[in-house]
Amino acid sequence: MEAIKDLEGVTINNLYEKYPDFFIDVPAEQKLLTEHDIIIWHHPFYWYSAPAIIKEWMDLVLEHNFAYGTNGRALQGKWAMSCISTGGRKEVYSAEGKNRYTINQFLTPYIQSANLCRMKYLPPYVVHGSHLLNSEQIKKHADDYRTVIELLRDNKIDAQRLNTIEYMNEIIEHDA
Repeated sequence: MEAIKDLEGVTINNLYEKYPDFFIDVPAEQKLLTEHDIIIWHHPFYWYSAPAIIKEWMDLVLEHNFAYGTNGRALQGKWAMSCISTGGRKEVYSAEGKNRYTINQFLTPYIQSANLCRMKYLPPYVVHGSHLLNSEQIKKHADDYRTVIELLRDNKIDAQRLNTIEYMNEIIEHDA
């Protein structure tokens, strides 16, 4: 998060800082959503899901007739994406791996939530084996993430390419 906090046109909305009591200001959060074109759910991957406050936020903020339903079109056409860190290496997130499923299979609730809200879900940005990374590797991920955010912000990612990649990380790897 530190790598993108100073980017122009990027708003960081840290839910734990803003709502330590979990009392989410739904109208304020909905207003913030309507003011942005790309929504990123940024969190560690806890037990194959997000921390509790993100689930609470989704349950309350993405409400019927705002985000979905006959009259719920406030998020239509926006992009959604997950940025997650995991303790497991990439190879454990596969049909053959220890976890038996891919990251994108575990992210199905987020993908479907975006679809329900008439949003386009982008491939996630994923940092695998986060507890095994040294400071140089962490910096590289932070720099790459910043580049991805800048490319998204500046609309410099080929939309067709997004249909061919598993992770947003591949945008950087491809260009390197």
